[in-house]
Amino acid sequence: MSQNLSPASARFRRRARYELVFVLLVVALAVITVLNVNIGSVPIPVGEIARILLRRATDSAQYSIIWKIRLPRIMMAMLLGGALSLSGFLLQTFFGNPIAGPFVLGISSGAKMVVALVMIFFLDRLGRVSSFALIVAAFFGSLMAVGFILLLSRRLKHMAVLLVAGIMIGYICNAVTDFIVTFAEDSDIVNLRGWSLGSFSGMSWENVGVAAALVLIAAALVFLLSKPIGAYQLGEAYAQSMGVNIRAFRAALIALSSVLSATVTAFAGPISFVGIAVPHLIKRALNTSKPIVVIPATFLGGAVFCMGCDLIARTAFAPTELNISTVTSVFGAPVVIAMMLKRQKGR
Repeated sequence: MSQNLSPASARFRRRARYELVFVLLVVALAVITVLNVNIGSVPIPVGEIARILLRRATDSAQYSIIWKIRLPRIMMAMLLGGALSLSGFLLQTFFGNPIAGPFVLGISSGAKMVVALVMIFFLDRLGRVSSFALIVAAFFGSLMAVGFILLLSRRLKHMAVLLVAGIMIGYICNAVTDFIVTFAEDSDIVNLRGWSLGSFSGMSWENVGVAAALVLIAAALVFLLSKPIGAYQLGEAYAQSMGVNIRAFRAALIALSSVLSATVTAFAGPISFVGIAVPHLIKRALNTSKPIVVIPATFLGGAVFCMGCDLIARTAFAPTELNISTVTSVFGAPVVIAMMLKRQKGR
């Protein structure tokens, strides 16, 4: 029936679908934000939340809970969830495979390993470690893992084998990190084990400021690459005919993906399946792969997904808090399995 639609009607339907998806994402973001502020060990009524946020009322304990604990955590979950989803989208574009992602390819694990080493080195000698040092370490670890993947890609032409190689790289990096954590039991690094498993807890407004600067700039650059990404999706030959410098473009994809995944790992540790599941779900919802539409929707979708998972991690077994990767795996892994089954049926 849709084949009988005029071009104008088809464009109208596509635009209406895009608008509906974006409206639903924004509404979901607003609702999940309120729920994250409202629900916790100390429930705060919506009316009290509005009073504190609008009037900046400082005469209650709820003020400190909202402004010093919950809002920084919410903002970080929003920023880092969007960053991780965009990183996955870029890697999927680079490798031309929807199952490619920073966690599956071992990129998050490489960043995690180097950050753990840097944390131990700085805490042992200086007693503290800066956000900048963590991000640089995570970026270096991400690039190191990507470098291994690219070297292997020259020999391993089959994408499935390359993904297995990425998983093996992740296992090696995780083993090294576990070894480091095991022999680093010290009062100065008591949070290292929790961080290594993934968590949005303990965030500050300073963390939010640094993460926002990096993530938003990287996201803006990704959006500016919408046109060459769209051309690249149609093949390297087509992209070159459209004037895209393939070598520079591929380097930009890797650099931006590494910055985004490194920022996530530096602050929250490795988080699984978000970079694969969210871009796939967004493309299905929009029924398009156009980067100019998918990129902002993917960022919003990642923010909603991670904020929702963080809410479950905090409250499902309160006062015990789950690791964020535990929850994202529960919801993300079935999506990946469904993707693989669908690709198998399509052959």
